Amino acid sequence: MTKILVLHGPNLNFLGRRDPHHYGSLTLDDVNRRIAERAATLQVETECFQSNHEGALIDCLQERTGEIDGVVINAGALTHYGLSLKDALTDSGVPVVEVHLSNIHAREAWRRHSVLADTAQGQIAGLGWRGYTAALEALVGIIADDAAQAT
Repeated sequence: MTKILVLHGPNLNFLGRRDPHHYGSLTLDDVNRRIAERAATLQVETECFQSNHEGALIDCLQERTGEIDGVVINAGALTHYGLSLKDALTDSGVPVVEVHLSNIHAREAWRRHSVLADTAQGQIAGLGWRGYTAALEALVGIIADDAAQAT
């Protein structure tokens, strides 16, 4: 079965109470439930992990490398400076889709640059929690296409 790791970066544990205008009113548990529901319909397995610490995200990713087929990541502020996380994503050797709840391209200038962007197959921004399910769907398709080309 296809396995997708969903990584949530700093401050995403405060979803539901952190600036609902930009991040919505759902909690992280609500978002993870919706991810799991969509994964079930796609017949894939997901594991969600959140940390406010870059090293913990890297440790989680490295521990699962070789077991996972892809990564959906919302790196939060690490998007803009998480070079160690970028290296770990590259080293994982699996396709990555970057997600942002808000449209980072319509916000402050410093939010518009992602150091992870060239590591990712694509980026989804501004769709709220739906960005995660869209990323999951895209990633499942990318993995299936890669598998078909390998045979």
